[in-house]
Amino acid sequence: MNNLSGEFEGKSNLPRVIFLSVVAALGGFLFGFDSGVINGTVDALREAFDSDAVGTGFNVASMLLGCAAGAFFAGTLADRFGRKYVLITAALAFILSAWGSGISSSSFEFVIFRVLGGLAVGAASILSPAYIGEISPPNIRGRLISLQQLAIVLGLFMAFFSNYNLAGLSGGASMELWWGFDTWQWMFWVEIIPASLFFIFLLFIPESPRYLVADGKPEKAVKVLAGLTNLKLAKKQVEEIKTTVFRERKPRLSDIINAKTGKIHPIVWVGIALAALQQFTGINVVFYYGSVLWQAAGFTEADALLTNVISGSVNVAFTFLAIYLVDKIGRKPLLMIGGLGQAVMLGILAVIFATGARDAAEGIQMGGRSGIFALLAANGYIAFFAFTWGPIMWVMLGEMFSNKFRGAALAVAGLVQWGSNFLITITFPILLAGIGLGVSYGIYASFGIVAFIIVRLFVTETKGRTLEEISKEQE
Repeated sequence: MNNLSGEFEGKSNLPRVIFLSVVAALGGFLFGFDSGVINGTVDALREAFDSDAVGTGFNVASMLLGCAAGAFFAGTLADRFGRKYVLITAALAFILSAWGSGISSSSFEFVIFRVLGGLAVGAASILSPAYIGEISPPNIRGRLISLQQLAIVLGLFMAFFSNYNLAGLSGGASMELWWGFDTWQWMFWVEIIPASLFFIFLLFIPESPRYLVADGKPEKAVKVLAGLTNLKLAKKQVEEIKTTVFRERKPRLSDIINAKTGKIHPIVWVGIALAALQQFTGINVVFYYGSVLWQAAGFTEADALLTNVISGSVNVAFTFLAIYLVDKIGRKPLLMIGGLGQAVMLGILAVIFATGARDAAEGIQMGGRSGIFALLAANGYIAFFAFTWGPIMWVMLGEMFSNKFRGAALAVAGLVQWGSNFLITITFPILLAGIGLGVSYGIYASFGIVAFIIVRLFVTETKGRTLEEISKEQE
């Protein structure tokens, strides 16, 4: 291992690095907003499109099909055309999806536009942290990639906050708001504003230097890196990058297979496990179905939407804790703490909901004290997720793979992550109706234990190391 990582101390153009990272992280904001905006519209969509439980579940989860495809193809497209231009395409898709979701008059139209939005979310979910990782100095790379998760939770919070206030103005998501359009339509149209800003800012950022080297443009890579550090260090870094990329051709999907063994690189399997486990602990059940969940627990629609705002605030606050800790104590310890913490909080929720009084006509009915305990446990779970698995999984995916197959590995891990997300989201209404919240949360809690074991046995710490040092370890 060389000592290149130590040379970045005090030599980074921090304002520019932060600016580029924030622009890329806007993709995360839209990821969060697009994921969270559906939360307050579930009942209104059921009424507007006259859909049953299965149809409503598919309306909610349909975006995730696009996310899986977007994540899978974005990685390979980014290796072919560059990170910047794929992100610009994603920004345009965000705008069109937000507009189209609001004008939809049937489930079919709605699903088409939500899948388009999903393509954008999937692309942003893997390319934003990848871009940040590829332009960041190693000593603060974890914090900067964590901006992606901070942006995601801010997007979720703003979606919850927007939904709550719009519903408050009209009296409900299905009520008419402005100019003859229903509130749920305006909930989607709000997203056009940040999506347009994302598109504009992307026009002013440079291409990733790692991509430029792989594309046979080392001089441009030196220019980009010189603007982030200094010319001497930029030249040295480009020479280091050259040793870890395919110089005779562009990367391709098959690069995840080790040419010597004929098997998929072990690190790719680790990435796949992290991507799936982040979802199998059930975080998006809380965010996609939050208002429905709390209404099932005895809260009114208005109180349930306000509860989402509270949960979003907890998510934001504890993500700041992750940004503070990730480059201090490392990625692996945080992931292990999070796995156990989430398991405990979900276990408490499982007990509360399993012992709640059940009414065949009205669902779960809980007393005030049980409802408060459930709210505290749910926010405890969100807190653990927010400073561990929420940001750290994205940090790991942004830096753990070799330069030679980062795009391909991200494509596969992204596909698994969003496929797992879709599986959890589409099955939750069925589980809720079939086995109830108690057993469902018990299942999700068990995956927290699995997550702890997988991380303990197979994850290697990446804190403070250059991407090239990490890459060489995998050769």
